[in-house]
Amino acid sequence: MKSSELLNWKISKFLTNKKFNFNRQDILRILPEVYIDDAYKTISSWPSYKPTPLVSLNKLSKNINLKNIFYKDESKRFGLKSFKALGGAYAVEIISKNKKDITISTATAGNHGRSVAWGSQRLGLKCKIFISEFVSDYRADAIKKLGADVIRVNGNYEASLKECLDQSKKNNWQVVQDVAWENYELVPKLTMAGYSVMIKEITSQTNEYITHVFLQAGVGGMAAGAIAGIAKYFKKIPKIVIVEPESADCVLKSVENGFIKKIKIEKESIMGGMSCGEVSLVPWKIIKRSVNLCLSISDDNISKTVAMLANCNFGNEKIIGGECSAPGIISLIASCNNNNIKEKLCLDKNSNILLIGCEGNVDENLYNKLISEGMKLI
Repeated sequence: MKSSELLNWKISKFLTNKKFNFNRQDILRILPEVYIDDAYKTISSWPSYKPTPLVSLNKLSKNINLKNIFYKDESKRFGLKSFKALGGAYAVEIISKNKKDITISTATAGNHGRSVAWGSQRLGLKCKIFISEFVSDYRADAIKKLGADVIRVNGNYEASLKECLDQSKKNNWQVVQDVAWENYELVPKLTMAGYSVMIKEITSQTNEYITHVFLQAGVGGMAAGAIAGIAKYFKKIPKIVIVEPESADCVLKSVENGFIKKIKIEKESIMGGMSCGEVSLVPWKIIKRSVNLCLSISDDNISKTVAMLANCNFGNEKIIGGECSAPGIISLIASCNNNNIKEKLCLDKNSNILLIGCEGNVDENLYNKLISEGMKLI
């Protein structure tokens, strides 16, 4: 990998958060420490639990002149190949305590539903998963294999969520959704607390102080959960960067406007789990003052990045990273190619970067297609 190969990796748009004011106490009032503590205690007690690897992308750090780039490889999480295994399954366990014969329901773009189905299966609960017409058959089949009933809905994710809520109300099903709205905050908080386990693990995996964290955002749950984990576990607060698809930059637009701004997605991003039009309520309360910078990127370098991870171009290990694992790497490289952003973030030879490799080949058909396309480009 030569530096010249990276010169065309660009940010679509970036925005400095003028209202940045990272306050540990405020963040941990929104997502209380008792939630975070219990999430780690519960999840780490599951028989199949073990921390996912923190991989050093040493070739990439040398190439772009940074001290360390750490990649949290969530493709190894509970056999579900995604960080979301930490959230939905944990929320199912907590919500279903002392309740008998309940049916769990949720709407999903794929990974959250798989986690909820797995969590329900572990506890012997019935489960109904609603998906949009854009969710692949492969993802739907993976959920069915976990014993859940899958209901496909015409339209986008929002349409599947509406149908889920309507049928759940009618049938008295227990909704376990990772999106928060007015009067529905407990389950999303539990889900986010599950995500904070990644940060807890990282504190035991490196002695280096993390100076920068790049966090993918869809509705914002993973980003907010990680930020809450940072508030609790990190001694020093790093610079925090949000990364989104250019076609679904709802966090960036909300930070820009100072309130939750719903956007209309004209074209679905290949980063399907991040192709969301509105930031969730609880994550927004955490994100709005805690992030330093918001970035958006195109789909252009997704396949190339997936192939470069698999081909050991960034480090010494082959990494199976799906489409939503690529944005952190792309935005970091592009940031280092942009002097304005590089200066704003103080990216230099002393920087220790944390990237979240949030999923593996959760959709093997799409992953194989991306690998095939990407290998022609590297």
